[in-house]
Amino acid sequence: MDRPNPTKGMRHVALTVRDLEAAEQFYVGLLGMEVEWRPDPDNVYLTSGNDNLALHRGDMAPAQQGQQLDHIGFILATPEDVDDWYAFLRANQVEMKSEPRTHRDGARSFYCVAPEQVIVQMIYHPPIADR
Repeated sequence: MDRPNPTKGMRHVALTVRDLEAAEQFYVGLLGMEVEWRPDPDNVYLTSGNDNLALHRGDMAPAQQGQQLDHIGFILATPEDVDDWYAFLRANQVEMKSEPRTHRDGARSFYCVAPEQVIVQMIYHPPIADR
């Protein structure tokens, strides 16, 4: 059997969070995502225009349910954007896991900590930054 047509890439992530309001403040208030749909007080769907992040209120964090998420990433348009985001998030008391650095492949990124201890990578990655 032949492989089906290629996917359009990963554009959806769903996170179970205990503090929905804190998570929404991080992704909307700081990262600039917009609320796409709020079906009820325990669920909200966010977008940057070409993706979808679902936040679901739950009593247990995903790691306690047996799933371990390493990190999620947000693509940035230029290497300079990486440094700007680093400065902005630090100024807003977001915990940093690393400082911006340029990788061997020309990508530039850093890691920070969102509510519920979700690790977020802010990354300029040349092959997909211009799409």
